[in-house]
Amino acid sequence: MTDTRWTFVIAYYNEADFLAATLESLARQTVKPFRLILVDNGSTDHSAAIARNETARMKGLETLHLHEAKPGKIHALETAMPHIETPLVAFGDADTFYPPDYLKKAGRAFDAGGERVVAVMAVDVPAPPDGPEARRKRFLRSRIASRLWPRQTHTGGFGQTFRTDALRRAGGYAHGYWPYVLMDHEIMQRVLKLGRAIYPPDLWCIPSPRRSNRTRVRWTLAERLLYHFTPFAAKDWYFYRFLGPRLEKRRLTHLNLREKPWQKPSV
Repeated sequence: MTDTRWTFVIAYYNEADFLAATLESLARQTVKPFRLILVDNGSTDHSAAIARNETARMKGLETLHLHEAKPGKIHALETAMPHIETPLVAFGDADTFYPPDYLKKAGRAFDAGGERVVAVMAVDVPAPPDGPEARRKRFLRSRIASRLWPRQTHTGGFGQTFRTDALRRAGGYAHGYWPYVLMDHEIMQRVLKLGRAIYPPDLWCIPSPRRSNRTRVRWTLAERLLYHFTPFAAKDWYFYRFLGPRLEKRRLTHLNLREKPWQKPSV
């Protein structure tokens, strides 16, 4: 295995339109070497070929290609978990741009925070990243929301990084813990029992703007408000006794994340 601090994990399903650009952004990382784990979750397009072709040209990366036929992102991430052997791990999405200093800044935040910091979170911003909307969002997320609610998550799975040891001790990504949407929030409920998360204002990424229709993966306003105002000591009740049964009743499982309502149906 590459002698490195970092592993970057991306699970993908039918991402031929975006995967190459995401991998190109990772190839430009200033922190090298690092390990890249790509999990094909049963793609029916040519995403897997793109992944192999793009990574074959990359230097300073050790790439592991995995395949998980069982549908659902949680299964793909669970497949990746045993292969994460570096001290730090980043999880990303296949349609997201990561600036060249992404891993460098995340690593610097871990070093500055010490062992008590178990997660470093990126802020998702619109392009351009130095525009007024991006600056506003970084300020609100890193300076306000994360300080008002320090033991909650304010970042999706596109921008979460962890100390691997803490992630493992928390149980990692596992279908047995949480088979629903919002798994990026549930995983943080377990990880934050072991330490704290920080949101550096200069750590950002740019997810694809295509995901405007989130009806099938969205919690209600009441559920979201209750999440914010439930004390951390009662968060297990919130997720496993309150929210989980409600999501199950509405059939909001992780399989909904495979739906791509922005894509035009094939003729």
